[in-house]
Amino acid sequence: MSTLRTLPMPSGSALGDVIPHLRAALEGSGPAWLPIPSSDRREAHRLSGALAPGEPIDDEVALVVTTSGTTGAPKGAMLSAAALRASCAATHDRLGGPGTWLLALPTHHIAGIQVLLRSIEAGTEPAVLDVSGGFLPEALAGAISGMRGPRRYTSLVPTQLIKALNDPAARAALADLDAVLVGGAATPKPVYERAKAEGINVVRTYGMSETCGGCVYDGVPLDGAKVRIEDGRVLLGGTMIATGYRGHPDHPAFAEPGWFRTEDAGTFDNGVLRISGRLDEAILTGGLVVIPQVVEAVLVSHPAISECVVLGLPDERLGQRVAVAVVPTEGASPTLEELREYVERELDAIAAPRELALLDELPLHGPGKPNRAKLRELLSSATY
Repeated sequence: MSTLRTLPMPSGSALGDVIPHLRAALEGSGPAWLPIPSSDRREAHRLSGALAPGEPIDDEVALVVTTSGTTGAPKGAMLSAAALRASCAATHDRLGGPGTWLLALPTHHIAGIQVLLRSIEAGTEPAVLDVSGGFLPEALAGAISGMRGPRRYTSLVPTQLIKALNDPAARAALADLDAVLVGGAATPKPVYERAKAEGINVVRTYGMSETCGGCVYDGVPLDGAKVRIEDGRVLLGGTMIATGYRGHPDHPAFAEPGWFRTEDAGTFDNGVLRISGRLDEAILTGGLVVIPQVVEAVLVSHPAISECVVLGLPDERLGQRVAVAVVPTEGASPTLEELREYVERELDAIAAPRELALLDELPLHGPGKPNRAKLRELLSSATY
């Protein structure tokens, strides 16, 4: 048995200190590492307290990478060296070959870690955009201009892409890359279409810590990845699946060896996966089920909406009522009545929002996912 050790993950140029440890993890020759943020002592303490560094762990585990949930104790996906290598190889194969990567994501989350691992596998030195103080589009353009190599890639979350699209220099710089992976949360269709129109080769990724990051690109599984649907639930399998959760040997998500039961609803037809929403975020209102992501897909096509998140609030009469947090486009101020009418053109009236909060930006957690717990608090106390 090996022993799990913490690996503080810095940002900026200090990343060179952790590369040898990650290289050993890929080779399966080092100890098992738990990446933790070096700049957030509270989060580092929370992760360490939940995932028991210093205690024994199976020899095949190379990394324990935490999931990005906001409630309860964090879970740690146990990833083998073989799974990590399979993920790196499948990504480069799909994109057209190894290249130079720009790191623009937190390094203790799987998406940021994978940028480093792919760089190690490619034998290239990653360019680094320090996002510890926030994402600045103007800095993105400068970082991309310094990248070298025949093929150049980066990985972003949707909120970063939205900000970059509103900056001419960042927009042009992204269009100069061979591929821009976008994941961590669903990319709104208008954002994707605008990026494509600007000449940016956006690749929408789907995956999680439990799958070594993205394992489905633009709906199509990577080589070695498998998808199946059971009762509307998405299951992912293949060579890049975690062996389980640290400290939870009987967790039902890994009940079937080689497969991971997600909390996502979707369809898989003609080899293409389409995610319709989260099973654990469904809103039960008036005896009917509303999938938030279905409503969000309608709302983001409204010209006054830049970003939005739909969720359920407790309601004495309905059980739950539909609420929406909106980041308006510049100069816009959509009303609740306007948005209700807009939704009712496409969906049942029960799916139309009954509460609205206008925000300057969405609160986020993890690698760029909307913080639904915080949004629920905001919508409960400050509606319009």
